[in-house]
Amino acid sequence: MHDATHAVPWSQASWPAQNKTALYRDLAQELQALLDGEDDATANAANAAAAIYHSLPALNWAGFYFLRGTELVLGPFQGKPACVRIPLGRGVCGTAAQERRSIVVPDVEAFPGHIACDSASQSELVVPLLDGDRLLGVLDLDSPERGRFDDDDRAGCEALAAIVVRHLR
Repeated sequence: MHDATHAVPWSQASWPAQNKTALYRDLAQELQALLDGEDDATANAANAAAAIYHSLPALNWAGFYFLRGTELVLGPFQGKPACVRIPLGRGVCGTAAQERRSIVVPDVEAFPGHIACDSASQSELVVPLLDGDRLLGVLDLDSPERGRFDDDDRAGCEALAAIVVRHLR
């Protein structure tokens, strides 16, 4: 696994697409093996958050929010303390949940209504956790670097989210 605080400066341009594809493929296999055989949703979300945080470069937060009524409530995560409750439709997480689609935000300052839990976060990727038509919550990734996430990250994290959903039931 990679250390999220490695000394070598990271940039999207220095990470070729084939390496990114391989990293997400390997992380998906690791996540599947890590979660297989465990049926506790909290334990699985905690291990998934840790695996993602420590495997993907340039993250300062990785974790889950789970749907409780009409709001998202903080679940297992890695990073600084975070906002506990987010109404549906508010911020990147609430918008992704309400619209049931992944959202890549290259610059959080440009996202109307962004909720700043950690002022160091500059970009964000949020993937809804969908079990068929049922929304379970979201996977939220933050980075201290603008432009950290792209469509390859979105696709890779959607695959990771699908694995997590199978282990939250």
